[in-house]
Amino acid sequence: MKLFNASDSVKNLLPYDGTVNYYGVICASADHYYERLMHHIAWKNDEAIIFGKHIYTKRKIAWYGDRAFEYSYSGIQKIALPWSSDLLELKELAETASGENFNSCLLNLYHNGSEGMAWHSDAEKDLKPNGAIASMTFGAQRKFSFKHKKRKEKVDIYLEHGSLLVMKDSTQSHWLHRLPPTTKVSNARINLTFRTILN
Repeated sequence: MKLFNASDSVKNLLPYDGTVNYYGVICASADHYYERLMHHIAWKNDEAIIFGKHIYTKRKIAWYGDRAFEYSYSGIQKIALPWSSDLLELKELAETASGENFNSCLLNLYHNGSEGMAWHSDAEKDLKPNGAIASMTFGAQRKFSFKHKKRKEKVDIYLEHGSLLVMKDSTQSHWLHRLPPTTKVSNARINLTFRTILN
């Protein structure tokens, strides 16, 4: 298993079958945006259909975009809200740093280390195939993990407050990723994942 630090920024973190670039901290006003996002986003508990049961998670989510995009995962359909000024500023920052363009953003609010995300890939039919997904972190530093679908090789990185990580190319086809729970983190983390929804 490989572990990367910010000094490896902009290199490809994956050994093969995809591209993941970590840019380190790119937002000098991370504290400001953390407070703005915490209090001015339309957060709601996420929903999923698991084994036929409709469940609600402790983790909260929000979905914004250029227009009222429909986005479905875990058996639940979501309709995008109009961009806030804060999100447009952060989208521009992510686009400038990565050289990519995005038309939507899925936000996640993890209240503490007990809340995480299981192994998965972002390969829903609504998303641009092999498109870039830009992940910005605000708040608690958390470990983020990748695992190759066939070879099971793992790569871990700690995502810092105000940082940017970009997944693109064939990453979603060959690698799973997750945010593992931890007892070492008591503070909240807000994650923005800018992405491209197909028209």
